[in-house]
Amino acid sequence: MTTRGADTRRAAVLGSPIAHSLSPVLHRAAYAELGLTGWSYDRFEVDEIRLPAFLDTLDASWAGLSLTMPLKRAVIPLLDGISDTARSVEAVNTVVLTGDGRRVGDNTDIPGMVAALRERGVERVEAAAVLGAGATASSALAALARICSGPVTAYVRSEARAGEMRGWGERLGVDLRTADWADAARAFDAPLVVATTPAGATDALAPYVPERPGTLFDVLYDPWPTPLAAAWSGRGGAVVGGLDLLVHQAVLQVEQMTGRSPAPLAAMRAAGESALGAVGA
Repeated sequence: MTTRGADTRRAAVLGSPIAHSLSPVLHRAAYAELGLTGWSYDRFEVDEIRLPAFLDTLDASWAGLSLTMPLKRAVIPLLDGISDTARSVEAVNTVVLTGDGRRVGDNTDIPGMVAALRERGVERVEAAAVLGAGATASSALAALARICSGPVTAYVRSEARAGEMRGWGERLGVDLRTADWADAARAFDAPLVVATTPAGATDALAPYVPERPGTLFDVLYDPWPTPLAAAWSGRGGAVVGGLDLLVHQAVLQVEQMTGRSPAPLAAMRAAGESALGAVGA
């Protein structure tokens, strides 16, 4: 793959709130490792209302954008095209700004999840469970559609959420079942459990982790480890964390925005670990 050159280029992460984002740390580490001295990566507080005007300010120096909530769906009408992956979950976390002025959206969360699991030796499972039913849960289902050969059970808090998840399962071709959150501890019988809930939501489940559980993919990275992740690893289970996801999806973003491949996974992970360690110190 060819490079876009060493001239001054810009990229950034947008969202609201955005101050917590580790994306600048990861992308800047990649630029340093790749020798892209003319590249910069910043963060901007942008909500759905301000997004159209922000996009209109971007000039030819801009190479791409990373998007977090609440912009992953709001950006779609403002793009010239999106990938099949992004279309499958109606969510865009990456915008590449092409040389001819087009805005093209993609979703690197889904292949990032698959890559993070593969790195830990999980390439195929016969069944899985998902904790939660928010935006991240739909991406998790799309990732599971690629690696799970059997049923996926989603544990949710309301019938409305259950209906949404069943709809995503049908759309993504996943054998999706739903269960009440009150029975969430039953998820731990699955060989792969994906926790997509906000901080604190799974803390009460930690005492119910069985001996020798399968693999837990907890999408949180701060605070880390979560009580559930700590209990899981303490009982001999494999744990994939939110930093793993963040790094793998960022690797794909760097490759798309810079035209350089492969992106420096190890350097990006080390930078992320260092930043999280400094926050926790």
